[in-house]
Amino acid sequence: MDELIDILDQQGNYTGKTCLKSEAHKFGHFHPTVHIWLYTTNQQVLLQKRSLTKKVFPGLWDISVAGHVAAGEEIKKAALREIQEEIGFSIIPQNLHKIGTRKHEIKHKNGIIDNEFHHVYIAELTTDIKYLTIQKEELEAIKLFDLETLKNTPNLNNILLPKFHEYYCFVYDEIIKLLV
Repeated sequence: MDELIDILDQQGNYTGKTCLKSEAHKFGHFHPTVHIWLYTTNQQVLLQKRSLTKKVFPGLWDISVAGHVAAGEEIKKAALREIQEEIGFSIIPQNLHKIGTRKHEIKHKNGIIDNEFHHVYIAELTTDIKYLTIQKEELEAIKLFDLETLKNTPNLNNILLPKFHEYYCFVYDEIIKLLV
């Protein structure tokens, strides 16, 4: 879906300008996104299999929930909205823990330029995944993986991306801090 999003500068500050998501990806405008990693108390992490119709990384097992922040939307509210939209899981704001903001710049072979600031959250998944409802336009499936998967990405095929291994290790470490 092409939505209106805020444009950020290269330091992640709001410029006061907006554009359509498709324009941001065409011209490389920085914009805010959210990443939410959902974990269980028995050290598993929920991953989603991206829809085969996605323009980037189709069919890849990826972050539990991710999405763009709408123009004027508060970051945390965007995270809560995306969790509800993509997997039908409701979470109270106090249970969503922000662990950082990550600058991300990548040019895809299909011409999409992803210049984003990922606002990264972790939260406990407090329900069995059989009760979750996936958004078919965004994802093919969801599955619980051993949390150690985040530290083994260089050795895996089609599960996360090895080039972001340091990021996944950071997320792993932050989840472990909450579990200990």
